Amino acid sequence: MKILVDTHSHTIASGHAYSTLSEMARAAAARGLQALAVTEHAPQLEKTCGLFYFMNYDVIPRQMHGIRLLMGAELNIMDSDGTVDLPENICRELDITVASIHPPCYRSESTIENNTRAYVEVMKKPYVNIIGHPDDSRIPVDYEILVKTAKETGTLLELNNSSLRPQSSRVGAKENMLIMLDLCRQYGVPVTTGSDAHIDVDAGNFERAASLLKYCAFPEELVVTTDFEKIRPFINAGKIR
Repeated sequence: MKILVDTHSHTIASGHAYSTLSEMARAAAARGLQALAVTEHAPQLEKTCGLFYFMNYDVIPRQMHGIRLLMGAELNIMDSDGTVDLPENICRELDITVASIHPPCYRSESTIENNTRAYVEVMKKPYVNIIGHPDDSRIPVDYEILVKTAKETGTLLELNNSSLRPQSSRVGAKENMLIMLDLCRQYGVPVTTGSDAHIDVDAGNFERAASLLKYCAFPEELVVTTDFEKIRPFINAGKIR
């Protein structure tokens, strides 16, 4: 299985990443990717991008160093109601959106009921394309409900390569991903792959995620990032230049 699209990465604009947009695009192209999504952290995470940053994406060419760029955001899920930290009118103009729970931004108590409800409510938003790293035992979730709702709403669930790093702060990621993947296979729910790269050397790096997919013999037809045309129906394709 060859993964050709990275749907989750960050540049220096996110405040705690280390490479420019040009450096990220060049690195992803060098890995042979077809497309790279740059999903900068939305405003509620400390020292990241403000509203005008996302509103000015139209100045960015969607082809750079021979690779297709998707300019988007990693939205913060703020509470169990599925509130996110960018207005709908801005989200609808982005090429792609990832919605994630980050403990510093999440206002609800982290219970399995609250977290599951947060994911369900955010997946109902038509401009949310992907649920980012739903793999952290610090943020427990009912995976059967998560997977079934993803199928109902056409939302992609992310296999996050960074979560599988030994030094990752996320807890139990491998075990949780295997549970999620088993349910995705059972219900025929597609997944996406995100490097969650914060530096150019990790752009398009799926070493650990690909190994996990191979380990559990996950069907390639349910991995939408093996070709850009497979993922196009799941993102804001009409906005792509």
